[in-house]
Amino acid sequence: MEEWTREGYTFDDVMLLPEYSDILPADVDTSTILTPKICLAIPLVSAAMDTVTGSRTAIAMAREGGIGIVHRNLSIKEQVEEVKRVKRFESQMIRNPVSLSPDEPIRTALEVMEMHHISGVPIVEGEKLVGILTNRDLRFEQNFDQPVSSLMTKENLITAREGTTLEQAEEILHKNKIEKLPIVDAAGNLKGLFTVKDIMKRRQFPNASKDDHGRLLVGAAVGVRGDAWERAKALAEAEVDVLVVDTAHGHSKGVLEMIRRVSAELSVQVIAGNVVTPEGTRALIESGADAVKVGLGPGSICTTRIVAGVGMPQVTAIHECPLAGGADSIMIGSLFAGTDESPGDIILYDGERYKEYRGMGSLAAMKRYSRDRYGQDPETDPGKLVPEGIEGRVPYKGPLGNVIHQLIGGLRAGMGYIGAKTIPEMKRARFIRVSPASVRESHPHGVHDIKEAPNYQRGWY
Repeated sequence: MEEWTREGYTFDDVMLLPEYSDILPADVDTSTILTPKICLAIPLVSAAMDTVTGSRTAIAMAREGGIGIVHRNLSIKEQVEEVKRVKRFESQMIRNPVSLSPDEPIRTALEVMEMHHISGVPIVEGEKLVGILTNRDLRFEQNFDQPVSSLMTKENLITAREGTTLEQAEEILHKNKIEKLPIVDAAGNLKGLFTVKDIMKRRQFPNASKDDHGRLLVGAAVGVRGDAWERAKALAEAEVDVLVVDTAHGHSKGVLEMIRRVSAELSVQVIAGNVVTPEGTRALIESGADAVKVGLGPGSICTTRIVAGVGMPQVTAIHECPLAGGADSIMIGSLFAGTDESPGDIILYDGERYKEYRGMGSLAAMKRYSRDRYGQDPETDPGKLVPEGIEGRVPYKGPLGNVIHQLIGGLRAGMGYIGAKTIPEMKRARFIRVSPASVRESHPHGVHDIKEAPNYQRGWY
């Protein structure tokens, strides 16, 4: 491919060549390295776009083995809360669980349980565990002004000591037919909590992307101007796993300075972008980026190449930017925008269901927080913004997990065709150039569709 890549090629211009294979799709390994400290079971990352990745998408992505990058078209407080929702959703053992004092009214306990989507709360005096309040204790109760102590379970309270493993906790929960197991130290102080709910989630999603404490992995986007540093610090304090320094032009002074500062002062992995040249890639890496995001203008809702006249066809950019081989993972926007988990409501149009999808360079997105992503002054009059994206809609696709299943199924099939057992082995695959006629031939032709396939719909691609 090297001799013709400079001409500029998109995915419609090339096709992978099948080769001898002794590998079945079911036997391939789709795991990949996102950064030196983050491994994923599948090479999928959801884009930091306000119609793609909020906490619901990030949770679904991590449960399936990928990772979601929470968009930054939010206030710092709002974005931090989105990250915290992901980190609280699931864990091996909940550290510093939400708790209440025995003097709090039942009304407050109900509010706390609803806010955090939990079915029970440990009750403490200072740090000492004195009881637990669950939905079972509250069933049919009408007096919400009485103190928690009047209803909480305090006699024969079942607990376990620090150091209890997940397997031991599961055995205790099963033996005693309880759903929550408080963990205490020698003095009876609350140190953590195991729940049946988290154990069941672990079984349901064995390939989930998790940190050392069993919590789901999540990333978040930051910029380089305005409140960018305060945002980065707040997200790091919320224990985000990776920050994405997210701008349209990554090979720039502000991005390089932000990478250096984050790398030096915060204990978090850093992804930076976007770039489309080897020089840009090298500059980001030398500044401290743990991974590089490649692409300028290939998105279905991006108009940068038309408005600004700059960019590079995506296949060529992917080929030229990596210092060794091809990409290790892909970031997806439009394919995930139509799922249940993406932000926004389902839209009915001519009897069909859709969801909104817009570029972060669209006028509507720029009117919030994203204008600095395109180098435009945050104080610019909204009427004078120069958008580099559009607003549109995409077909509603149902649960994100179903979409991911089909994408990974296609990846597995492709790896089987070219004889690649792992993602790194795929980088040795050979490409062939194809003509427009070949592209037409690649799609179903000469027939009328009578049933829709779950992984193919005319107009998607």
